[in-house]
Amino acid sequence: MSGQGPEEAAQHHHAGPPPQAQKTQPVSGQGPKEAAQPRRIVQRGLWFEEFETDVVYEHKPGRTITEADNVLFTTLTMNTQALHLDAAFSDALPPFNQRLVNSMFTLSTLIGLSVAQLTQGTIVANLGFSEIAFPKPLFHGDTMYAETVVIGKRESASRPGEGVVTFAHTARNQHGEVVATATRKTLVRLRPDRSGTE
Repeated sequence: MSGQGPEEAAQHHHAGPPPQAQKTQPVSGQGPKEAAQPRRIVQRGLWFEEFETDVVYEHKPGRTITEADNVLFTTLTMNTQALHLDAAFSDALPPFNQRLVNSMFTLSTLIGLSVAQLTQGTIVANLGFSEIAFPKPLFHGDTMYAETVVIGKRESASRPGEGVVTFAHTARNQHGEVVATATRKTLVRLRPDRSGTE
């Protein structure tokens, strides 16, 4: 006898880890399941089939026009019109007595405000503009809001997979006054798979 008590003998007998702590090897092919990947939806405009002719498409957010916007656009496009650049000249000139926002900037912004909702990634090309008008001017600090109505659509006879969509765009200031209108004809892609998926 070594003189060990019952507790010491028990400790030597159970020198390894207790049975419940021992790790078991996973059976091949039974590892943890991979997390299901979420479905992805990419931001885009509308395919030809998705355009409706009986709705008004309202484009948000609006765009507040600053002096920097007006001066930069005007100078980038080599426009020397004093009504856009010369504050002293414009302030003394009736009927507005202040600088006017370049109407080409107004038109460009009107179209730009529609892109995310209507034609982002789905347009082929602009075909032309008509009936452009500027009923009221924009001034520095005004905010422009845009909306669009589809006034015509047809599939192209000469370009399979594409269609012609005609838009009537309208811009309003923060008071609801119309500051610009334009009709735009575009070439738009048909839905690639015609299956109704994204």
